Amino acid sequence: MQSHLEQRALKISIAMTLFVAGLGVALGLLAGSQSILFDGMFSSIDAAMSGLALLVSRLAVREASERFQHGYWHFEPMVAAFNGAVLTLLCCYAFLNAIQGLLEGGRDLAFGAAIAYAVVVTGVCFGMYVFEKGINREADSEFLRIDTQSWLMAALITSALLVAFVIAALLEGTALAHWTPYVDSLLLAVLTVCFLPVPLGIVRRAMKEVFLIAPSHIDQEVHDAMQQVMQRDGLLDYHSHVAKTGRGHFIEIHIITRKDFASQRGMAELDEIREEIAANLSIPPQHRWFTVAFTADPRWA
Repeated sequence: MQSHLEQRALKISIAMTLFVAGLGVALGLLAGSQSILFDGMFSSIDAAMSGLALLVSRLAVREASERFQHGYWHFEPMVAAFNGAVLTLLCCYAFLNAIQGLLEGGRDLAFGAAIAYAVVVTGVCFGMYVFEKGINREADSEFLRIDTQSWLMAALITSALLVAFVIAALLEGTALAHWTPYVDSLLLAVLTVCFLPVPLGIVRRAMKEVFLIAPSHIDQEVHDAMQQVMQRDGLLDYHSHVAKTGRGHFIEIHIITRKDFASQRGMAELDEIREEIAANLSIPPQHRWFTVAFTADPRWA
């Protein structure tokens, strides 16, 4: 059910992103606005990345195969990192274009078309933010969380564009009209600087998963669960290893026992210990690769 909600929301997001992208490119060219054109291109790439995310989300819920025996979870952070890297490069390129435009004296802009674009896109972005935030309360998807943040960021920035375009339009015909050619390049520079933290944050979070950096909250959960288990007679120590990749959590626990522990306890008690540990973990079974091993030799722990 959660996967169905995630994929449905991503499909709607892709459709709306393509609409915004097409509108941005068309009106950006019509109005002669690089800031609107950049917004459209950013949305176009975002739509392509959302399509890739949809494909990976379908893979991620599949059963493990003979070739991918740990499942497909590891594709999620790889796609997120690629997404963030592409958008980061786009922001840097657009910022350099903005600086060039300012140095060249700016460019004329058709403010009527620019204002119409900003009004429509602001409404779409805020609407998608509210829609996806509601869906993700139930789906609890990292992809949707990233997409929701993107829609909110786009809504806030396009709102700022709308205010700036309105102010610039009001300046025409006044003593300050000579500043209006600089508005578009200045907005493009501000837009890229505001957008940049979003893809950089996506890359940072994704690379932590690519490098299998242990998530501290999951690590603490495992230690809390083990504190209760280790009170059982015959258990001496343990070593745990946790990692997160996409929606998948890999948890390995090696428990060191007394040498006579296995002979005095049956398999049923070992499984009971596993059940006790699992019951104290918040990660649902379908999203974890969970291993608990017992040994009397610390070398194997």
